[in-house]
Formats: sequence, C-alpha cells, structure tokens
Amino acid sequence: MKSLRLLLLVPLVIFASCAGPAPYRYQFVPGKTAVLRNGYAIPPAGAPERVLEAVAAGNRITGSPYRYGGGHRSFDDTAYDCSGSASFVLHGAGLLDGPMPSTGFRRYGQSGPGKWISVYARRDHTFLVIAGLRFDTGYGPTRGCGPRWSDGPRPTTGAVVRHPPGL
Repeated sequence: MKSLRLLLLVPLVIFASCAGPAPYRYQFVPGKTAVLRNGYAIPPAGAPERVLEAVAAGNRITGSPYRYGGGHRSFDDTAYDCSGSASFVLHGAGLLDGPMPSTGFRRYGQSGPGKWISVYARRDHTFLVIAGLRFDTGYGPTRGCGPRWSDGPRPTTGAVVRHPPGL
C-alpha cells in the first residue's frame, strides 16, 4: 500500500516541477518598482545604473513592430520578436554581448528571479521583468505585438527564471 501511494505521488511531483514559476503579477512597491506612463516605463529613483540603462533600452524599442527573428542578426533592427527584444534590452544595459534566441536564455546568467531583472524563458518565448514591470512582445489582447511594457498578469508555465549576476 505504501508503494502504491508513492507511485500515485510521483506524477504530481513531476507535474509540479514542469509547471514553472508562479505567474507574473505586478505589485507596486514604492522605491522598488517601475511605473507605466503612456506606455513607457519610469524606473524607481533608487534603481542601479544597469537597471536604468535596461529601462531606457526598453523604452527605445517600445512600440516597434513584431517580426519573427527580428533583432537576431543585429541589435538594431526595424522589428523585434521576444528574444530579440530581450537581447536588445540586456545589451543596452551592458549585460549581453550578442543576440540570443529564447532557448539560450534558459541558461543565461544565474538561476532564479533577480532582485531587479528577471528573464523568463521557455523554448519558444522569452520575456523580462525589470523593476517589477514586464517587457514582452505581447500576451492576451496584445499577443503578436512588438515589444511593450505591461503591468498585466502573465502565465509562466514551462518557463525557467534567470537573472544577471548581482541584479
């Protein structure tokens, strides 16, 4: 009977480990989180320089069109996909040397959420959370849009969370 109970628990443990991190939800924390104003992120005053640079880079390409493979050959492009957007932002903050596909972000930096910057990566999608705001190429009504800031929730099923060292 004990071994039968163990067998019944194994699939639950495996399922839980594949589910990924908790869904993204914005929670404003004064001095720690960015805010949205007219579609652009405003970082908190006390954010580290690299975070300010990441937010500025995200703001530069906010509203760009979406194109599969956009931003992969060069950081400077006319349209961006999810990993091209993430690459542009991290490069703008001096945290990435060359464009990276979503699968590469699964091994980027260090494991777990960062204090200021987190990378959520699945095999087929990547998005960033910087100072609490999500930088993504769309989910829900903005799905398939180019890079945008959002404070809306986002499921993270199948994603791993990574972060730049120290951030």
